[in-house]
Order: sequence, then C-alpha cells, then structure tokens
Amino acid sequence: MSLADDLYRETILDHYHNPRNHGVIETPSARVEGVNPLCGDELTLYLIVEDGKIKDVKLEAKGCSINTASGSMMTEVIVGKTLEEAHEIINTFKDMMMNKTKTDVELPEDLEDLEALQGVKKYPVRIKCALLPWNTLIEGIETAEGKR
Repeated sequence: MSLADDLYRETILDHYHNPRNHGVIETPSARVEGVNPLCGDELTLYLIVEDGKIKDVKLEAKGCSINTASGSMMTEVIVGKTLEEAHEIINTFKDMMMNKTKTDVELPEDLEDLEALQGVKKYPVRIKCALLPWNTLIEGIETAEGKR
C-alpha cells in the first residue's frame, strides 16, 4: 500500500470517527432523507439557504464509513458557497467518482480532502455509498429553492 493510500484511509477514518457538521437544524430551509438499501446507509440532511447561499448544513448519518466520511467532507466544502458554486462542486465530485477513465483526479485545494474517496472507485458497489450524501444534497437544494 502506498503512502497516498495510507493518507487517504486516514482521512476517511478521521471523518468517519469525527464527522463534521453532525446534528440537526431546528428550522431548516430543507430537510431531506437519503437511503442506500444495498448497504443500509441512511441519512437526514438539514440545510439553511439564504440569499442564494448555503448558510448551514447538518447531517445525521447512520451507515458505513464511506457514506459518513463523504457526507462529513461534503458539509465542510459547501457551507458558505452559493448554490451555483455548490452545484459545480457536486458535479466535480460526481465526475471524479463516476469517470472510470480518470484514476487520479486532482481537485482544487479547497476540495482536496475529497480526493481521499477516489479509492472507492476500485469497489463499484461502494460508489453509491460515497454519492448518497451528494445526491441528497441535490434534493435538499431543490427543496430549498422550491423546485420539489
């Protein structure tokens, strides 16, 4: 195993054992649930959107380390972003996870923790675990915008 693999595993385990932005928002702009029945992952995402910006996000996640770590990393990178910026980040992450021809995608510095999840591509069934928080975020943004 390479040093990069060790660092990536350490990053994932850190976010799994110490998830960022874990909790509940009492009066959110959106509250949405996500489920991955194949793995048993469940999460509830709370989102506050004001003036086209993500002011706060909280997650309550139950499931595997990949799902929890991905959600934790996601919450860190989207707080304070405009909805347009959030969509760009979501698309960048999903492209990284779904593009089988690119094995080592380099992300901008503010997204580099997400690179730790690239190794998940080696296990196609686990990709859904990593994408669940992101797909739930899309639903949350649409709900906050009144599109759902």
